[in-house]
Amino acid sequence: MTRTDVPSGAPDAPTGPSGLRELAARHALLPLRIFLGVTFVYAGLDKLTDSAFLSATGSGSIGELMNGVRDTSAIPALVDMALKAPVGFAVALAIGELLVGLGVLAGLLTRIASVGGALISLSLWLTVSWAVTPYYYGNDLIYLMAWTPLILAGAPYLSLDSLIRSRRSRRTA
Repeated sequence: MTRTDVPSGAPDAPTGPSGLRELAARHALLPLRIFLGVTFVYAGLDKLTDSAFLSATGSGSIGELMNGVRDTSAIPALVDMALKAPVGFAVALAIGELLVGLGVLAGLLTRIASVGGALISLSLWLTVSWAVTPYYYGNDLIYLMAWTPLILAGAPYLSLDSLIRSRRSRRTA
């Protein structure tokens, strides 16, 4: 019989193949959290520090990007809305990516951060990478699907969410 209520590394932690499987299963979403978190933090910082991107016009600007994908996007009205204030949209997108990434890395409000990441990925898929063929060459759909397990499961281990949850349960006990 193996115990699952004992933290790993504790003297009574499960050992052997069964214990390793439980440990692996418990932390299965951690690599996904790290990858998505680091990627979104990097994407947000990259946008915020790129003066060309944060311009309404010119080479490499958000305005040029949005004008380039407007006619091939699934929802041109979404692109038109972004084009009304392209710099504000670019800053909001970058800050959103940064907050989503930090939230997922820290495991703080992980499900909410993951919904934010999924919405960003969905909007980018429907606009920027909609016309990419075959569809699996566009990465935004893949990111959208990658957020789904974190939306469903959150960050039950190695997260601020789990720390907050355990402190609450100790107070109510």
